[in-house]
Amino acid sequence: MADKQALKQAAAAAALAYIRPGQRLGLGTGSTAEEFIRLLAQKVRCGLDIAGVPTSERSRALCRELGVPLMDLDKTARLDIAIDGTDELDRRLRLIKGGGGALLREKITAYAAAEMLVIADESKLTAQLGAFPLPIEVNPFGLAATKAAIAARAAALGLRGAVSLRLAAGGDGKKDPAPFITDGGHYILDAHFQAIPAPEELAAALCSVAGVVEHGLFFHPHCRAIVARSSGAVEIITAAAV
Repeated sequence: MADKQALKQAAAAAALAYIRPGQRLGLGTGSTAEEFIRLLAQKVRCGLDIAGVPTSERSRALCRELGVPLMDLDKTARLDIAIDGTDELDRRLRLIKGGGGALLREKITAYAAAEMLVIADESKLTAQLGAFPLPIEVNPFGLAATKAAIAARAAALGLRGAVSLRLAAGGDGKKDPAPFITDGGHYILDAHFQAIPAPEELAAALCSVAGVVEHGLFFHPHCRAIVARSSGAVEIITAAAV
């Protein structure tokens, strides 16, 4: 059985088949996206002409280190394809993203792209979203009010579970633990709902909460997923197959 890192590499390698010279790419954040960036850099060194928009400062730094050409999203009207990992996905290509804290930039970049290509190992594929805590990016001002409103909207949809402030790495156990700060200067609340039967309804409810900057539910209209399996197979999930 292949280990999880090998599966991430397999999914990333399969994604290269969808990249064409001259494309403008959204480059995701997280361990699987980083595997793709490393493989993409090898192609660039062999002459592949692309330009990428990184979705986090971490991804930007990796691209610069490896020599992947970068561009500013404000200087192009449209990206061709966004390649990113996911924390969960179902067979309707609905996603939970934001475990790495970059969900706002990931969503802006994904929706600026004509297509979204999700790369994942088989552990990320689920029958129902929600086992992974849903990240919700919020403004630091009025945090308690925002948190209470989120809980109320969730309860109205029959959802239960703690909504907790994400702490910075190493913050646990401190007398005054520091919150995790996103690249945009926001906080993240993680909603532990366990199961989300109606993700679209929850997304709409969260968007109605003042103080919510963005949520980690993704519904890209032109999405496909590459899922690497321990059997050695690579499954392609498309909207047509749903």
